[in-house]
Amino acid sequence: MLMLNKTAGVLSSPSNKTIYEFLKSFTFHPGKRFLHKLVLGIETSCDDTAAAVVDETGNVLGEAIHSQTEVHLKTGGIIPPVAQQLHRENIHRIVHEALTASRISPSELSAVATTIKPGLALSLGIGLSFSLQLVDQFKKPFIPIHHMEAHALTIRLTNHVEFPFLVLLISGGHCLLALVQGVSDFLLLGKSLDIAPGDMLDKIARRLSLIKHPEYSTMNGGKAIEHLAKQGNKLYFDLKPPMQRAKNCDFSFSGLQNIVDKIIMQKEKEEGIEMGQILSSAADIAAAVQHTAACHIAKRTHRALLFCQQRGLLSQTNAVLVASGGVASNLYIRKALEIVANATQCTLLCPPPRLCTDNGIMIAWNGIERLRAGLGILHNTEGIRYEPKCPLGIDISKEVGKAAIKVPRLKMKI
Repeated sequence: MLMLNKTAGVLSSPSNKTIYEFLKSFTFHPGKRFLHKLVLGIETSCDDTAAAVVDETGNVLGEAIHSQTEVHLKTGGIIPPVAQQLHRENIHRIVHEALTASRISPSELSAVATTIKPGLALSLGIGLSFSLQLVDQFKKPFIPIHHMEAHALTIRLTNHVEFPFLVLLISGGHCLLALVQGVSDFLLLGKSLDIAPGDMLDKIARRLSLIKHPEYSTMNGGKAIEHLAKQGNKLYFDLKPPMQRAKNCDFSFSGLQNIVDKIIMQKEKEEGIEMGQILSSAADIAAAVQHTAACHIAKRTHRALLFCQQRGLLSQTNAVLVASGGVASNLYIRKALEIVANATQCTLLCPPPRLCTDNGIMIAWNGIERLRAGLGILHNTEGIRYEPKCPLGIDISKEVGKAAIKVPRLKMKI
């Protein structure tokens, strides 16, 4: 059962500005008509305020996004109340910009789709509160969106992909493998047992003090590690991929992070520098951790593909593997996944990098997909709540583990 968190802003307006005042600022061409369904997507699950208008053919009519990355880089991580306040300050402007760019008014929308799960409670509350006011004002259907479902289906906006397909979702807050059988029909094969890969890379980047390096000071941790790793030797440190003996599709990254923390501490002692200064071996550390994480992700994905192919859930010769989420934009990890795809006669597809990270387009597109399928369309929003934690689909990870599929060793020549 969904629980109401009054402190998260579900019942309060995102700002003192009313919906009426918000709408007065619009100027539209009267009499404009659209033949296609139109969905406004609103995303505030974490630290990006995003909105977009997409039609049923996949055309992006307008989009806008406000990134909080620069603010959170200075604080060393996302502080939920700060993220909430920034969403509150920017959501009117972002939705206004998306609608204005699309040259439509809210009255012409077919529905409003908004992320309500999973994510930061304080952030989710702002997007939901704003959206409920909007749909109430214009008597529009509301489509609650599962953030990870939206990431999984984004590929169908950019490529002609039929169900079923395997999806790997890797980001700062999530890591999972799922078989996508339909718009809201997922079989969960494996997930991270602790932290997500993006979270691990961010923490290691902070531990290496990369924000103090001018070249990486404006990058998030994952992007900084990827760029720095290009200068390093991935084999300089002997790091072992996690969970090598576990014949399932689950992930783990906390142990790897702890090992790297110890390496950094030892190197600081050897080089005689204090915490906060940049190690001479920073590039080698970045290369090693990126390579080890890529191998871990690749092996679990390889097992998931073999499981699905052996069980007849995917074609043995024409399967599709989709990688999405912010970490999926890491080109090194993509190359590791390409090796797996080639070994299993699969096609690897990834949304363009700007659609891998959180955005309003994927939320609007998920709304279109649900409109087409007639799923989860609400005409009465009474009782709707956000869910900070929410699984995706039916969990069959224990079945995958019982299958104990042995994965052939692949040479990761990246």
